[in-house]
Amino acid sequence: MKHLFFFLVACFVFAAAKANDTIIVHKDARIDLLAEKQAAINKVTSKMTADGLFRGYRLQVLNTRSRDDAFKLKATLLENFPDQKVYVLYQSPYFKVRIGNFVQRTDAEDFRKQLSTYISNPAYVVNDVIEYIPQAGQFQ
Repeated sequence: MKHLFFFLVACFVFAAAKANDTIIVHKDARIDLLAEKQAAINKVTSKMTADGLFRGYRLQVLNTRSRDDAFKLKATLLENFPDQKVYVLYQSPYFKVRIGNFVQRTDAEDFRKQLSTYISNPAYVVNDVIEYIPQAGQFQ
């Protein structure tokens, strides 16, 4: 009985001593800056391909077998939208005409509405690798 009493007292003292232990961590403030910079880098690289190009959106305006039709539409688009780049891709046996370099899908959708007044063909938003140079601090 005496041993049981000492055992219970020892357990109580040991548990009370554990409850009062605290750990104080002193960390360098530069670690937070490093974590923020790494998060910004991760945000930029998540939008990039393995080749270092950016993922984005373009509008596909035409898919045809006629090379002449594709280049005529390209000329028309360049006349009406000189600030946008127009691309003609050849994927045998089709010529695809695409326009724009959009980072956000919403921007591509807005431009699609604007484009529908100039051409009769329906335009589709497609995922593509785009020509884009990010501005400093854009993805932060």
